[in-house]
Amino acid sequence: MNTFDWVVLILTQLLIVGYGLWKSRGGGRNMKGYLLGNNEMKWFTIGLSIMATQASAITFLSAPGLGYDDGMRFVQFYFGLPLAMVVISAVIVPIYRRLSVFTAYEYLEKRFDLRTRALAAFLFLLQRGLAAGFTIFAPSLILSTLLGWNIYWTNFFTGLVVIIYTVTGGTKAVSQTQKVQMGVILVGMAIAGYMVISKLPTGVSFGDAVGLAGKMGKLNVVDFKVDLTTKYNFWSGIIGGFFLALSYFGTDQSQVQRYLGGQSTAQSRLGLLFNGMIKIPMQFAILFVGAMLFVFYMFNAPPISFKGNLVKNARKSVYQHDFRDLELQYQDVATRKKNLALAIVEADQKNDPQSRQEAVEYLRKTEQQAQYIKELSNELMLKIDNTTDTNDTNYIFITYVMDFLPIGLVGLLVSVIISASMSSTASELNALASTTVIDVYKRMIRPNGTDQDYLRMSKILTIAWGLYAIVLSMFANRLGALIEAVNLIGSLVYGTILGIFLVAFFLKKVGAKEVFWAGIFAELLVIYCHTSKYIHGFFAEQGVEVGWIFPKIQIPFLWYNVIGCLPLIFVAWLLHKARVFRR
Repeated sequence: MNTFDWVVLILTQLLIVGYGLWKSRGGGRNMKGYLLGNNEMKWFTIGLSIMATQASAITFLSAPGLGYDDGMRFVQFYFGLPLAMVVISAVIVPIYRRLSVFTAYEYLEKRFDLRTRALAAFLFLLQRGLAAGFTIFAPSLILSTLLGWNIYWTNFFTGLVVIIYTVTGGTKAVSQTQKVQMGVILVGMAIAGYMVISKLPTGVSFGDAVGLAGKMGKLNVVDFKVDLTTKYNFWSGIIGGFFLALSYFGTDQSQVQRYLGGQSTAQSRLGLLFNGMIKIPMQFAILFVGAMLFVFYMFNAPPISFKGNLVKNARKSVYQHDFRDLELQYQDVATRKKNLALAIVEADQKNDPQSRQEAVEYLRKTEQQAQYIKELSNELMLKIDNTTDTNDTNYIFITYVMDFLPIGLVGLLVSVIISASMSSTASELNALASTTVIDVYKRMIRPNGTDQDYLRMSKILTIAWGLYAIVLSMFANRLGALIEAVNLIGSLVYGTILGIFLVAFFLKKVGAKEVFWAGIFAELLVIYCHTSKYIHGFFAEQGVEVGWIFPKIQIPFLWYNVIGCLPLIFVAWLLHKARVFRR
């Protein structure tokens, strides 16, 4: 990066962190101030904080790449979110506010018992601890590769900065910082999208670019086909996405803590509803940038892999001549794609449907050839190092930023990535510390401590969870599209946690033992659904047929949220009706 880019990056980060600490001064002197910000936050801050907690660096690194590779169908993942925001605002927020809880899991002991509270808290700590490591790892992996930084030191310093301002200011510092971070993020993404369009060739309009993206299948926003094996369609989004959002925003402490700090129930509700209205358009825009990047690289030859370090290694390896041949073939195909794309634009402008259709068919075949050559190059890279992850989805957007944006904007967009990482990680550390202190330390280890004891322990545990996340980030690898990996991890437990809470809210006669064992059953069922395909493959390699126990079908992860929730509710109700646990 240029010196000016470094100045922009460093100044932006210092201003953001300094603003958060200044706005939160004096707010972390007791538990209520440290964990809930003294209930002083207004709806706008809550809404932006909720968005920033969910929209980590993974969103801004991975989503444009997903739009480039797979089109815009991932936006369907969020279709159930607005409905979930309405349900949470109407049902869940008033309960939490009335009980004046620090964590969502306190409510479960009031409704059931300590064991059920501990189960839900454990599942949250397990998945959120993993996610915190990923949110540090994601930007570190990209930045270290593109800027030549050592990944381990990048992980360490990224995590260290987050620990410092999270420990110093608590939840208020996190929320106030996130407000500015979200502003920087949205401005940065808007500029990036504008630059993609502005750098299209002369004579290729925005409408032409959108038409090309549509003809190449990148504007696949809604798919109404009923297919339980498809990862993203309208039904998985509106049903599975609803259950995931209901659990994430209604029971995940990293989100619950954001609106528990609101000035009133009305302010918390407004913050949630604001998020529900903005999230889909925001995600649509980010994925659309990815689709436009696909069109951009039709006219500007893309690298055979967006992982520059792998390309450099291949050029120096014993396979360098074979790799060079593949690169030349890839460049030749890129030239043909550019000519065909221009032919489509010209046919559109002349209103010549026959020529346009012929060019579209040839372009699709040429794109398939490009993908085949890319697969061959990936196979060659694996010969060089069989531990290499050749998936470059997460590198597409940042490569464009580094290669094509002007001086100053590069620093701003890199700052966006770091800001998104820090904002999401800070929320997670804050939530992990509060859950550990309130649900474990205060409840099970030191129930008679003073407020200052718990405040001190909250800060110690924030540091401990931060160091844990840093250590975990050192070992995270081979994740594929990060935005999918993080949501997969959450989906493994969110359904179970949501089921426990829904029983607590609506099945008043069902007791603690019934819901606890139903929760164990539901979680095992989700794990079975996720691992069945891999177990099937393992036994198939040994020549053993186990399809009748472990089917080969891989259920898309969004449905795990439904599978974990509904069977839990049914089994808990059944155990109650059967009086298995007689009182």
